Amino acid sequence: MKSVPGIGLCVAMGIAAKLLSGFLPVGSVAVAIVLGVAVGNGLKPGKLFAAGISFSEKHILAFAVALMGVNLNFMIVKDLGYRSVLIVVSAVAVTIAASLVLASVFKLNRKSALLLGIGNAICGSSAIAATKDIIGVDEEQVGLSVAIINFLGTVGIFILPFIGTALLGFSEVHTGLLIGNTLQAVGQVVASGFTVGESAGQTATIVKMTRILMLTPVVFVLIAVFSRRGSGRRRKVSIPLFIVGFVVFSLVPTFSLLPEVAINVISRISHYALITAMAGIGLKISFSSILRDGETALMLAGTVFLVQIIYSSSIIYLFIK
Repeated sequence: MKSVPGIGLCVAMGIAAKLLSGFLPVGSVAVAIVLGVAVGNGLKPGKLFAAGISFSEKHILAFAVALMGVNLNFMIVKDLGYRSVLIVVSAVAVTIAASLVLASVFKLNRKSALLLGIGNAICGSSAIAATKDIIGVDEEQVGLSVAIINFLGTVGIFILPFIGTALLGFSEVHTGLLIGNTLQAVGQVVASGFTVGESAGQTATIVKMTRILMLTPVVFVLIAVFSRRGSGRRRKVSIPLFIVGFVVFSLVPTFSLLPEVAINVISRISHYALITAMAGIGLKISFSSILRDGETALMLAGTVFLVQIIYSSSIIYLFIK
């Protein structure tokens, strides 16, 4: 019962974030983080809420990530040609590698840089939520990463159609490929793609969903990498239960194990659980951490996003166009 007040606060803030996002150019996940930071630093909820806030940012988040697998359908890869799939896979690898290389340049913690790289490379907030415990980052790093990735994606909604059509002279389909292979969140991809045209929107959505499928192999690579100590000796690492759930739920749409209406319900539950958890994470972020790391993290993530755009544009121009 001691968790009820804090959970209630996170749920209320999640609902508020969902409502506010309808009037803002950013998604509800980012709004939940910002609300959490504002309330946590302004009103400073006391000990009465502490247990519920911790429960939300840990257990409700794990629940949300497990259900998130229901949004993946591995059969969608059939809708792309092999060259497009290779572009997606290589772009994910290049983006994550760039974030690690740039960590030393910008003097940012490598784990934070990796989290930003994964958010840029795959699916923004969802990828960050799914990998944060494996990488071993704290709530402040998670919240900062989510806010930055969502900010960059929002800017990208408007600049990528211009880059694809006006600067590079791409067709609708090729512009859609560029958008789908670079923007971070599904909503951002849909919004940006369909402003260019129907073909661009459909292509961008399919490419984006293929990128999301990369989350599963990336998770297992991370588990393998972080199972090594600094000395190089392997230690026993169990696969988190929520990752098992994530994989299991991804089989549901892939093999049509449930009707579409049930899949939609599970997806909606996952979304609301995610924004509730993100509100909890936001409540535990201090302004001092934002002031300390925010500028550096934003510069690194922005540079990685630029690398991502340049790489995808170059590959499309040289091998697809």
